[in-house]
Amino acid sequence: MNKFFAPIVFALVAFPAKAQTASEEAPRLVVGITIDQLRSDYLARMSHIFGEKGFNRLANEGTVYEQVSFGYVGADRSSSTATIYTGAYPSWHGIISDNRFIRGERLVKPVLYDSEQLGNFTASTLSPEAIAVSTVPDELKSATLGKARVYSVAPEADMAIIAAGHAANAAFWLDDSTGKWATTTYYRDIPQYINDLNIKDGVDTRIDTMVWTPLYEAKKYTGIPYDTPEFLFGYRFSGADKYYNFKHSPLVNTEVTKVAKKFIENGFLGKDTFPDYLCVGYYGGNYQGHSVQDYGAELQDTYIRLDAEIASLLESIDKNVGLQNTLIYIVSTGYTEVEGRPHGLYGIPTGEFYPRRATALLNYYLMALYSHEQWVLGYNAGEIFLDKELIEKNGHDFDEFMLKSAEFLSQMQGVQDVMTARQIMHGDLSCVAPVRRKYSRKLSGDLVLTIQPGWEINYEDNITPNKYVHYNAVPATLIFFGKNITPQHVSREINVTQIAPTLSGALRIRAPSASASLALPEIK
Repeated sequence: MNKFFAPIVFALVAFPAKAQTASEEAPRLVVGITIDQLRSDYLARMSHIFGEKGFNRLANEGTVYEQVSFGYVGADRSSSTATIYTGAYPSWHGIISDNRFIRGERLVKPVLYDSEQLGNFTASTLSPEAIAVSTVPDELKSATLGKARVYSVAPEADMAIIAAGHAANAAFWLDDSTGKWATTTYYRDIPQYINDLNIKDGVDTRIDTMVWTPLYEAKKYTGIPYDTPEFLFGYRFSGADKYYNFKHSPLVNTEVTKVAKKFIENGFLGKDTFPDYLCVGYYGGNYQGHSVQDYGAELQDTYIRLDAEIASLLESIDKNVGLQNTLIYIVSTGYTEVEGRPHGLYGIPTGEFYPRRATALLNYYLMALYSHEQWVLGYNAGEIFLDKELIEKNGHDFDEFMLKSAEFLSQMQGVQDVMTARQIMHGDLSCVAPVRRKYSRKLSGDLVLTIQPGWEINYEDNITPNKYVHYNAVPATLIFFGKNITPQHVSREINVTQIAPTLSGALRIRAPSASASLALPEIK
């Protein structure tokens, strides 16, 4: 018998009527901290710079899983956050990327776009309706008949809303245009203390005076190999993109912590017999996606400031709820926006791939084969969308269309591989599993491209940042801390889909509707 289950079976047989002890009860508060682009190797390299009340405290007193696998290709902020909170892959939960292609409109829109909603302090119209399954906070709301309080805050809308789920009280993010803490009319609870914060102490009231400079002198920044900062940096935030740039600096995390503390202190979290849930999202990437080697001091300062925010949040939780009553977990989104470097200077293979040009050339090719029509609808996130209705209306076989398109695209420079929708859905599972887990029949494209490593994807729209292609595994860590947590380090690889059922077990509720993984046995 499995050693983890034997004691449980014995207890059920020998003591069927035994009441739960205090330590076996569900935590009064769960705090889920998701850090976008956090890397465990950087945490290890910078641990000597951190204080003793943040990351180092979690590492020493918590259960640390050193190897977290996401199990699918093309992870990004939205898909990763959804996978964490649903315990399912994108093919099930429906959040396949940060944006989605709307076939009927031939437009790319935010994955959470919802024209039926309005925004508060934002022009964005968003909702969690695109999440096709339930989340852990959803199940907590259901189990407590709505009595659990669920709040969420993050720099970005997708991170805040996906974590909050369908049934939350509220979700807030920092709007790119207004600099206010924004929300959607989908959620009905807009606490007055958040309105007061927006009016009296909003980021927009202080942005012109904010300056990001290092916390320490240059010689302390020794966490990045081969990087020896010799000068102190300083960044101000101005112009039309000032809030966007601010959200990609560590200063935004201080603002997130401020809102999280408001929820803890004024939202009565953890104050009754029903567990509550606080979702907190932080930014852990480099400033504006710059190279680590060129901007190593900035990245180290981001981690140092993150460490301070974690310590500050833990202090507030302990003061208002008690760490012994709270289950806290920290997890990365499991990817990084790869920074560009001039590979060509060193003879390393590189090049540029232009999606717009590729789709235009493909359409010209198809017109030469068939007739003068707009066969190609568009491109998004490595996927090309064909007009299936038009193709079949003209009497053509859609599978043949996809195959000919794939053959043409695979001959382009910079294209490593092209898979059709049929190949993904019906191919050898062992070969296509990482792609299939990300693929949605309803939302994904008809052709999925793999670009050669080292190449740059140039979108040519002056809006979308260029993407540099690398296929390195990103080291990701999961840490549990607080109620019923034993200090230990677990070196075996775990899957990110195990987080949701583990949290559900700790809360004594059912797992989300598409969560099929087993809970982590170390967390009770």
